[in-house]
Amino acid sequence: MKVIKESEFINEINEGLVLVDFYAEWCGPCKMLSPILEQINAEDENVKIIKVNIDDSRFLANYYQIQSIPTLILLKNGQFLHRITGFSPKKTIQELIEKGK
Repeated sequence: MKVIKESEFINEINEGLVLVDFYAEWCGPCKMLSPILEQINAEDENVKIIKVNIDDSRFLANYYQIQSIPTLILLKNGQFLHRITGFSPKKTIQELIEKGK
């Protein structure tokens, strides 16, 4: 998993299934979610997981109407599919990814 800058975002989401984690360094639930996303990233090669820091990427946060963090957005070939807001267990995130496949 890597943290993406706004300038890299389009290239990262253009192709395939991508789960975007909108987070902030100061967010407790975001820190709790990170190890779960790392596990999924290691286990499932059919989805790319990227992180976007909302404090550094205000345009993207506004564009995707991020009102609460963490927010996970699932995209396929750059198109929006699903959103989960708040901390979610691994199973819920995996089910979201399966919907996009």
